[in-house]
Amino acid sequence: MSFPLTEEQHMVQLMVREFARKEIEPVAARNDVESRFPTAIIDKMGGLGLMGMMVPAEYGGGGTTAVSYVLALQEIAYACAATAVTMSVNNLVCGPLLEYGTEEQKEKYLIPLASGETLGSFAITEPEAGSDAASVSTRAVLKGNKYIINGSKVFITNGGHAGTFIVIARLGDKPRHRGMSAFIVERGTPGFEIGPEEKKMGVRASSTVSLVFDDCAVPAENMLGGEGEGFKIAMTALDSGRIGISSQAIGIARAAFDEAIKYGSMRKQFGRALVRNQAIQWMIADAARDIEAAHLLALSAAMAKDRGESFTRQASISKLFSSEAAVRICYDALQIHGGYGYTKDFKVERLYRDARVTTIYEGTSEVQRIVIANNALK
Repeated sequence: MSFPLTEEQHMVQLMVREFARKEIEPVAARNDVESRFPTAIIDKMGGLGLMGMMVPAEYGGGGTTAVSYVLALQEIAYACAATAVTMSVNNLVCGPLLEYGTEEQKEKYLIPLASGETLGSFAITEPEAGSDAASVSTRAVLKGNKYIINGSKVFITNGGHAGTFIVIARLGDKPRHRGMSAFIVERGTPGFEIGPEEKKMGVRASSTVSLVFDDCAVPAENMLGGEGEGFKIAMTALDSGRIGISSQAIGIARAAFDEAIKYGSMRKQFGRALVRNQAIQWMIADAARDIEAAHLLALSAAMAKDRGESFTRQASISKLFSSEAAVRICYDALQIHGGYGYTKDFKVERLYRDARVTTIYEGTSEVQRIVIANNALK
């Protein structure tokens, strides 16, 4: 099944594909080994309008559709999953600023983020608030014309290099999601400390850190949205983020699929190429089926977003299917490589490690199933 792209969408896809294969893929393996954040590449991506793709041009963004975003992110992830998640999270941060920010906040924070001048990070996860996002315990108290924030966050993507953070904290005594608000916090604010980089299994060239807030004073005008809107802002952002992670997973899966076919066509066993054996052909057939289905699910969610419709259900279905398919496809691709796939000399080893986290961040597979089931049972 094919999906008819507009001329603009096709041009975006080809442009990003050329950039990713030329600029990103040649250094992806080294960046992974050295856990090196690709600062120069991210700067170039900002110049191409990839860091705020769905933000209107008047606010420094690319002014493209969510469908174009899905196509672009797949191409980045095909070359390097770590670079793709950096791009995904920055685009995620732009969304709430565009939807809930004041004009002053958009001028000060959104324009630099969307243009790639500054990197953004979204901070909600805590040691005791992962899948249960409403259990956030970081607190904000209004004193004079500033909010004083105390608490900590963990597993914060882009945190080691971001200049602007959207932080979800509890304000007042209302329980769970009703007491959560969102704040814009700048890097370097007194009382705001950024922890060391986590030593991760995969996506090692992306930045993942913990954050500590110790009497961190944030100007009152840096509240994003109104009091008690933090949970709504977070869930809205995560819906878009799930489209991004779905696209990342598809890009990883496509790369693993191509690597498997390339190696399986070259490698001979029992007097013929591996891909001529039925057991291998079944792996290839299943992978082709899942990539096609995942791609169409991601486009369906993106189209709903472009139409201004609710896309929570589509985003969760897309993220669940794409991430779990990517893990399966990378498993089979490594199996086709045999012992060589278990060495760092072959790209499939990195893809296998990178795929695993896509079933965890932006909501685990278990959380996606809860969202989908709740929607179905309404």
